[in-house]
Amino acid sequence: FVCLSNNYGVYQKAFFAGPNQMGAKYDMPQTLKALEKHRKDITLFQNLDHGFTGGHAGVPVLLSGVRPILAHNYAEGNISVDQKLAEYHGAATRFSSMTLGVRERNLLSFTRTGVQVPSIDMRAAYRAMFFEDTPQKKVSQADRFKRQNSILDVVRDQAKSLNRELSKQDQHKLGEYLDSVRTLEQKIGQQEPWINRPKPKTDVPEPNPGNRTEEQLKAMMEIIALALQTDSTRAITCVSGFANGDFGLNGGYHGFSHHGERPEPVAALKKIEGYQIAMMSHLIDLLKAQEDSINGGTLLDHTSILYGCGMASGGHSTRNLPLVLAGGGFKHGEHKVYPGPSIKHKKSWANQTPAANLLLSILQNSGLEIDRFGSSTGTLTGLEWS
Repeated sequence: FVCLSNNYGVYQKAFFAGPNQMGAKYDMPQTLKALEKHRKDITLFQNLDHGFTGGHAGVPVLLSGVRPILAHNYAEGNISVDQKLAEYHGAATRFSSMTLGVRERNLLSFTRTGVQVPSIDMRAAYRAMFFEDTPQKKVSQADRFKRQNSILDVVRDQAKSLNRELSKQDQHKLGEYLDSVRTLEQKIGQQEPWINRPKPKTDVPEPNPGNRTEEQLKAMMEIIALALQTDSTRAITCVSGFANGDFGLNGGYHGFSHHGERPEPVAALKKIEGYQIAMMSHLIDLLKAQEDSINGGTLLDHTSILYGCGMASGGHSTRNLPLVLAGGGFKHGEHKVYPGPSIKHKKSWANQTPAANLLLSILQNSGLEIDRFGSSTGTLTGLEWS
């Protein structure tokens, strides 16, 4: 699973096909033109969202469907799709997940205890995957794991004694803390076997930091493809943003997102978001070209790539999220339009299909035997497996 995102949504008029262009015979929207050659491998969605307002507060909800402040109402909190998959795959890969960032904070990944997973840059990711650790460092890592386990044992024993003296509310809080301890124990257990296993080799050179985000984002797609090709991880998120000067534009991405329909910032957004989509297309090219020696077919056949953002537009709307899905063994090739807001109650989400239904479909297609995820009401109607 790969999620490509940004923190500002999209310029919707250039991103969405017309609401009456349902099915396979739709006109590819201007921002998505780079995906035209992959038309049969992608699905566009319209009128999916997580059913609340909140502007930037929607960004960290994209892959969970649950606002962090409401996580206590859900059995698994606000765990994100990538971290759910990280739990599912466990120690099958060296890295349970990979959280990448390009100049922007990656706000997508959360554990079941609500902890945001920190992001790393592409050079750190490359070195972690392909640079062999020295014998001294391997011994140091093993010793650190032993110390951490000893500390966790002490914490757990002390917590049992403390729990008897607490109120029910405090016992609940302590329970949440112990869940975090158990999560850390699991991660240590998953990482330990990999200390002395040799890392894969690659002919691809270490990436340069890149002075321009365009260069960085393209290199990031190639790092993602390498991670999947070497089965270093099976759950990746990447957030990209653009700073002043990129594409020869005078101004920043955040400022452009508050365009007010002014021609210059709108044109800038089309360039920026069109490039993001072009990099999604580049990643599809890379995965299509790589055979999957374990499962047959290509890596794209067994990798779901989701482009989207939990905030729909720079105007702080969280309605009708920009979502495009590629690969993953789904039946693609269509523009799917789901019911919009109630005509009688324009602010009501009662008749709408939750975006979390798409997340559940992705998880089920990845092998998880679950019937609910976050705020889902079931799998996404009309999205079938091939």
